[in-house]
Amino acid sequence: MTKLLEQAVSAARNLPTEMQDDIARIMLSYAGDDERIIELSPEEEADLIEAQAEMARGEFATEADVQTILSKYRL
Repeated sequence: MTKLLEQAVSAARNLPTEMQDDIARIMLSYAGDDERIIELSPEEEADLIEAQAEMARGEFATEADVQTILSKYRL
């Protein structure tokens, strides 16, 4: 193990458990493990599937829709 990786692992030990698990998933994915990096809740997964279906059907927001949302949150 390189010094830099040892330093990163040492720093990760001081992080909350959830963050440690996130780092572990990313490292495993990078190393070739097929485990998902982010675990979605059933509701999030359903939303993602619906969003992908909308994209496949070509259902995108119009420029006017985007500008309406952006102007709502601009200061």
